[in-house]
Formats: sequence, C-alpha cells, structure tokens
Amino acid sequence: MSSRAKPPPDLRPPLEYPGYPLHGLLRQTFGRCPDKIALVYGERELTFRDLEERSNACARALTRLGVRKGDRVALLTPNSVEFEITFFGGSKAGAILTSLNPAYKEEEIHYQLEDSGARALIVHAPLMPLVESVRGDLPNLKEIVVTEGDAPPGFLNFDAWIAAEITEPPDEPSIDQAKDLIALPYSSGTTGRPKGVMLSHRNLVCNYHQFITNHRIGESDGGLNFLPLYHIYGCMIMGGLILAGAKQVLMRRFDVEDALLLIERHHLTLFHAVPPALLAIAHHPETENYDLSSLRYIMSGAAPLPPEVRRLTQEKTGCLTFMGYGLTETSPVTHMNPLEEEWVREESIGPPVSDLEQKVVDLETGEQELETGEVGELALKGPQVMQGYWNAPEETARALRGGWFHTGDIVRIDEDEYVYIVDRLKEMIKYKGFSVAPAELEALLHHHPLVADVAVVPKADPEAGEIPKAFIVLKDGESAEPEEILEFVRGKVAGFKEIREVEFISQIPKSGSGKILRRVLRDRN
Repeated sequence: MSSRAKPPPDLRPPLEYPGYPLHGLLRQTFGRCPDKIALVYGERELTFRDLEERSNACARALTRLGVRKGDRVALLTPNSVEFEITFFGGSKAGAILTSLNPAYKEEEIHYQLEDSGARALIVHAPLMPLVESVRGDLPNLKEIVVTEGDAPPGFLNFDAWIAAEITEPPDEPSIDQAKDLIALPYSSGTTGRPKGVMLSHRNLVCNYHQFITNHRIGESDGGLNFLPLYHIYGCMIMGGLILAGAKQVLMRRFDVEDALLLIERHHLTLFHAVPPALLAIAHHPETENYDLSSLRYIMSGAAPLPPEVRRLTQEKTGCLTFMGYGLTETSPVTHMNPLEEEWVREESIGPPVSDLEQKVVDLETGEQELETGEVGELALKGPQVMQGYWNAPEETARALRGGWFHTGDIVRIDEDEYVYIVDRLKEMIKYKGFSVAPAELEALLHHHPLVADVAVVPKADPEAGEIPKAFIVLKDGESAEPEEILEFVRGKVAGFKEIREVEFISQIPKSGSGKILRRVLRDRN
C-alpha cells in the first residue's frame, strides 16, 4: 500500500547553480577524480581523464571541419562511447547537438537534418545507406563522420578523425549559459511534425544538479544506462552520473539477463528504467537469483508505472521502486519521489525537484489557478524549462505563457505538493516509453488509396503500456484487410511508431468544429 507519511518541509531545498557551460560539469569532475572509471561499455573502460581528453580532441576536430558556435551537429548512433565523446566535444566547440533515433527511416532522418540545419553528422556505420539516400537534398550538411565501421570513400572515420588531434583543452567560444543552446532534441507534437526543443547550457546544467542533489548521487554510486542517449531521459542519466563522478555502465539495448548481470558484477546502486523493462524484470523467473543488494533505488519514468508493476518489481528485487516524471521541454526531470519508502506515494510522480514552481490551471483557458486537489493542467516554472521550439514561434507562444510552461498533462496536486497524473491533454501515445504522435500516423494513412478517413488513438497494452490503434473509414465500395493497412505503414516510420491494430468503422466521430473525438474511440477499446 502507498505510504501517506508526511515528508519534511525542507525535502527539496533551494540550490546554488554554477555558471559553467555543459562541458564544465565534465571538467569539474575530471579535476576531482581524473583516474576514476567514468564509463564502461562492454570491455571498454574510460576514466574521466579519457573522456575529458577525447572530447577535447573531438572539439578540435569539429572546429577543423568548420563547425562554429551555434552550428548544429547531428548524432545518428545507438548508445556508444562515441556519442558521449561527441556530446561533450560539441559543447566545447560551441555546437548545438541534435540527436536522432537510430530506428528512423529515410523520411524521418531527412526531416530532422533539414529542419535543424545540421552542418555535420556523426553516424553509426550500418546507418550510412539511409544517410546517403537523403544527403543529396541536404545542402547544409557539409561533413559526415562514421563510427564503429569503415567509412565509405569521401567520409571520415571517427577514431582516426579524433586521433589526429591533440588532447589539450581547445580554444573555446564564449558561452552565454542562459541563452546559448547546447541541445536540440525533437519532441513529437499533437499536430504536424516533431518540433526541436531548444535547451540552453543552463537548462541542462541546472537539471543535472537538481537530479543528483535531490537523490543524493555521488562518487560512490554507479548506474546502469540502457536508456537511449538520443532520448532526453538517457541524456539525463549520462550527464547526471558524469556530474556526480559516478560510474556509468552503458548498454546498447535492454536485455533482462544482461541488465541483472551488470548490476551484480559492477555492484551498481542506481537503476533508472521504463515500465516495460520493470515488467520484464518482475516476470523474469531468475530475477531472485541475481545479487541486487547494492541497488539503492529503482526509478521509472517516461510513462505511467502501474501500481501492481511497482509492487511486483520491489518484491522481486528487494529494492525501493517509484515513479519520476519529466518532459523533453524540461531537460527533463521535474518530479521524483523521495528515497525514503515511507514518503513514496506509488500512484504519484512525486513532489517537484528543487527550485521548480508548479500550479494547476483550468482546462478551458489555462489562466485560472485551481485549488489543492482540483483537476486541471500542470504548469511549471524553473531553471530547466526550455527556451522554446525551434523555428516554431506560434507553438512556443502556446506552450510558454506568462513565464509558465504548460505541460499538456492533466493532474491533481495534494497538500504535500505530490502530483498525480489523471490524463493527458496532449494526445500522445506512449509506446514502451516512446512518444508517438497520432497526427503523424494519420497523415501517412491518408495517403493510402483505399482510406477515406482515419483516426489513431492509444489502446492499453500490458507489455507496451499503449499501442497505436487505427480506426479506418474506407472509401465507398472498397474493402481491405487489417494486414494491408499495417504493411502500408510498416517501413515508412520507426518501428515504435508502427500501427499495431486496425479497426474498420463507418464514420470517425468528430466535434462540430471537425475535431476528432478521440475519447469516444478510446472507449471502444
């Protein structure tokens, strides 16, 4: 059962934040413990000295390619040492890093590279054919560097590229921590294409400090990071552990037995996960046979954690398990349950982190602040809140109003400032923690020659959390099988976006203004 113990009033005290740019957190840790292991990936181990020096070389190499302050450098690579070297090297060169999902198809890759105006691209060798197929339409993309494989003629190999540079600190451009951007992750919206989220050096530096301070993470800790580094959640774990001087054990993809074995082998203390991973751990028949006694806590994010999954995970691992919350637009973490079991409230995402203000506003206007316990939209204000959306002033104005970021999540807040998510004002589908925009899939399905109308909604799923389900109205006189629709989508979008179920109906329910009544369709599920 959830505990209702009242937390102390100073649970999340105000913090003092340093004024350095993002790479300053690596440089500070390098100064404290240069020869401590920073990163483990398979048989590879990098100390903080290694990471500092290789990112120095990367910064020099980027500058030699012509990358200047404010230029966008794209990362299309799975979790890797090279990703982390480039992230901090890009910061030292004054670049803005924009990361892409390695599961993307040609159209998705083209869109983000074009929209961000990326000048340089760091790409995993097996993904080069996709890049070569779209490169001709990307005049801003001047340089491509290939990781973990041979570079085709005319392209650079990552290892040779940075090996040619010295490892002394490079000349760095002047960085305005509050205004200059360091990251441009893309977040799917409820309408149209994904939007670039503008995160400043201050946004990330402050959020990493909030994260490690509120959860008391230090040099004696070690964490497993299987979360995708291109995703803001994985990026938070990366930056937070480096700031704390903790060991980071990196996985390319989640595997239950490999994860449990790495926790046991490295005596890891921190495990940040998503609900599908915890479900796999909870139901794995051998979980109790691994020594997980070193773990201090398990935190789940990116999607709601069902209470029964939390309880089963805690029972099988013997480790405190709870929810946290964040958004790409907030760097990401905004809420976390405390580390004391009596203060964890299992259906809550927890109270806000230090220096984050929150309020609940009415759903109709978003202007009236509601009383404790009333249900409305969550609005936030704090140092981790984004600068806005890239090249999208109208979307920015809609999300940032009067200094507050309107999250699109419908919540209630109790008397102790714990937040409970009730629903999503936004229409995003959360498939295994990944955000899927119904509008993007609907736009694609409207190109099917047999489809007259379509609506895509989430359907609850015990393993994925939610799956995208399409309700299809066929053109008069036409017939089709669900597999035809599924096959049409398959291969045109990343795997996590694919339609998983199709239902044919005679009419899509809509409001008088023509807006899809998604709740009516969800109720049919």
